[in-house]
Formats: sequence, C-alpha cells, structure tokens
Amino acid sequence: MSLFRVVDLKKEYVNDEVVTRVLFGLTFDINSGEFVAIMGPSGSGKSTLMHILGFLDRPTSGRFEFSGNDTGGFSDSELARIRNREVGFVFQAFNLLPRTTVLENVKLPLVYSEKENHDELARRALEAVGLAHRLDYFTNQISGGEKQRVAVARALVCEPKVIFADEPTGNLDSKSGAAVMQILQRLNDSGKTIVLVTHELDTAQYAKRVIRLRDGRIVADEQVAARRIAHDGEELKN
Repeated sequence: MSLFRVVDLKKEYVNDEVVTRVLFGLTFDINSGEFVAIMGPSGSGKSTLMHILGFLDRPTSGRFEFSGNDTGGFSDSELARIRNREVGFVFQAFNLLPRTTVLENVKLPLVYSEKENHDELARRALEAVGLAHRLDYFTNQISGGEKQRVAVARALVCEPKVIFADEPTGNLDSKSGAAVMQILQRLNDSGKTIVLVTHELDTAQYAKRVIRLRDGRIVADEQVAARRIAHDGEELKN
C-alpha cells in the first residue's frame, strides 16, 4: 500500500522577490513498510523533501498524498495532528532537553497526544531501544550513542506509521552508529516505515531502496544491491 505519493512535486522559496527553486517536479511512491534512503549532497533538496514528507513544510505545487489522502487542502492544524500521530523524527543533533531525565525526554511528544499511561508508553519505547536501565539518568549522563537511541525511543513513543531519520549517525562513532542502524532495521523488520536522509553512501546502504537527488531532481531510484546489515554494533553485508 502506498503510504506517500508525490506527483510533479515542486518547491520554491520567495524572499524579497528573489525566487529560489529547490525541488523540480519529483514523482515517486513510498509504500508502507519500506526502508528508503533519500540521498544526495548538500544543496540537493533532500532536507526540504523530508520536511514536506514530514508535514513540516508544504510543496509549492504538485500533488502530495498520505495514506491515499491528498494533503493539499489540509489546514495547518490538520497537518500538525497528522505529524504528531503518524510521524516520528530522529535528528543528527539528538535535540534532547538538557537537565532532564531520559524518561521525561521520551514522554515529551505524548503531551500533545490523546494517549494515556505516558510513563508506561515511554518505558516500552525505551525497552525497544535497549535503554530501560537508563530511564532515570539525565541526558548529560549518557553517551552520544545512547542519546541517539533515546531520540529513537522518543520518535517511537506515539506509535507512528513512519520514522524519519535525518543523518542519525552523523555525530556518532562507527560502532554507535551501527547500533542505531540496527534498531532502525529491526523496527523496519517489524513493519515500521523508515525514511533515512543522508549524504553518505555507507549509511544509505543500510536501507533497502535509495532515492538519489541532485540539484532538486531525482537522478536514480533503485533497490540496494548489497545491503549493509547492522548487527550488535558491527556491520555486515548481505
């Protein structure tokens, strides 16, 4: 089933009558349960595309469907509701609250949800990333790899349909990065849709499919021939 469908999607920004065109007529689908990497160099438009797919921005023109619904007529409040319920984000910089416990960081998205039993949901998300033993630690008491795993747990806590991971290993050493990618692969194996944004080929190869952007256009859309598998903090090939 198609989770995302974009047809002739374009994005431009206007500042003091200067028009900057970023995306040029993109067309593709992402099906439910896929693990897709959006790859490209700086300035290729991949972050802009992620912001549109994650309901943080709107396209200038073209059709953008989510779960079969055209989002073009959705209000800002409707998009915010979808973003909170259906989408989780993991960023390179972790974006954790300082001087706050791991558990409180993971609970944060639940403040804007209608879900109950926030502590239990947060504990369950931390168990999923192997950090149940760190829930009472403050974020300055854990390693960089653990911080990113907390960020994954926070993305999971509202039980979204899709997780966007924007350069999730960029601030990590190779072992910690592989551990984070193992978690994302395990989530994908359980049916979660993962959209990975990266400029690094090695990181993109953890996905099953790579969409390559250059100068705001799709230059390739292909299955990963030799997928990289993260296993217990180490990297394997299949």
